[in-house]
Amino acid sequence: MSTQFQIAKTAGSARLGRLLTPHGEIETPVFMPVGTVASVKGVSQDILEDLGVQILLSNTYHLYLRPGVDTVRKLGGLHRFMAWPRAILTDSGGFQVFSLNELRKVSEEGVTFRSHLDGSSHFFSPEKSMEIQIGLGADIIMAFDECTEFPADRARTQASMEMTLRWAERSKKYFEEHKHEVPWGSSQPSAVGSQPAEDGEAGGGKQIPRFARNDNGEGSRTQSLFGIIQGGMDRDLRKESALRTIEIGFPGYAIGGLSVGEPRELTRDMVESTLEHLPADKPRYVMGVGTPEEIVEYASLGVDMMDCVLPTRAARHGLLFTSEGKVSIKQARYAQDQGPLDANCSCRVCQRYSRAYLRHLYAANEVLAQVLNTVHNLSFYLDTMRRVRHSIQLGEASRFLSDIWSRPKP
Repeated sequence: MSTQFQIAKTAGSARLGRLLTPHGEIETPVFMPVGTVASVKGVSQDILEDLGVQILLSNTYHLYLRPGVDTVRKLGGLHRFMAWPRAILTDSGGFQVFSLNELRKVSEEGVTFRSHLDGSSHFFSPEKSMEIQIGLGADIIMAFDECTEFPADRARTQASMEMTLRWAERSKKYFEEHKHEVPWGSSQPSAVGSQPAEDGEAGGGKQIPRFARNDNGEGSRTQSLFGIIQGGMDRDLRKESALRTIEIGFPGYAIGGLSVGEPRELTRDMVESTLEHLPADKPRYVMGVGTPEEIVEYASLGVDMMDCVLPTRAARHGLLFTSEGKVSIKQARYAQDQGPLDANCSCRVCQRYSRAYLRHLYAANEVLAQVLNTVHNLSFYLDTMRRVRHSIQLGEASRFLSDIWSRPKP
């Protein structure tokens, strides 16, 4: 396998691990910032590297529409296209197609939908999703699934789950037959910001980490395909989906179909009950969550990977996460506040700028406001996960969780 997962320590249900990919090692549990169109809005790749981002998530649907998979493939895949030498995960496009509502039509073969950009008609099937994701060249790609709406009755939820299982089999079949077509190769031009040579290799071209090489020093299987568990808000269907997806066989498993309008307590219940049925030796990924408190809680339950647009989206609306709770920097009370955004935060924003200045930038509609807010929120999320990993190492994950929930609010 191109990805290798190792668990170094546990604390209760929480797991401290390492996920090895062809583009670097990932410490888990990990939070993955979302770079929808091969870009984390307002933040350049060098800053993301400085923040310690180990893996980014990019979106298959959006990149398929613009700039198009052929363009990305010809330029060497996402890593070279966006000058990002570290790991990338792409979603299947299923959730975005689901979000189009009236612009889509689902059948056994796949989903016909209209572009939100120009209304043009397109078709995604499991095979098409795999073709696109192989062409994009992310380290980890996702099986094409149908996201079940909320609320949905049991008959509808079961039919959707069965469809996802059939699509999972088709996704795996296509992937196994075409995985060699990934756009990584020594003949491709190197990008600005590509990985330095290692183990005595000459610079330029593709650099294959030692753990991703075969006996000849060449790349082994380059991508990994993860399966997705569905089943709506039904515990029994979630269990069935998990067990049958495991039978198909994937190197990692994601819990999908959450954050679709259900209460947060129900989200947690579905995550916790589904985790019981997932293999202990495979990475577990919960898609599309959550607040700082939620990602800490899910890590304590045994989740290894999480992503969410919340830290970047909230930043653009002036909502900032701090060690003392959420701060809406747009409020007038911060207009003459000389203190840092978060006295307990060591990020470049908190070390340099006052709340008054951040409030001024936001009120003046300066682009810099979005940049600095996003840098801080990402830093807060990443630092939170570092503290989680440290707590697991010390065997104190539950104590850290209690500390998070008991923080005073501003």
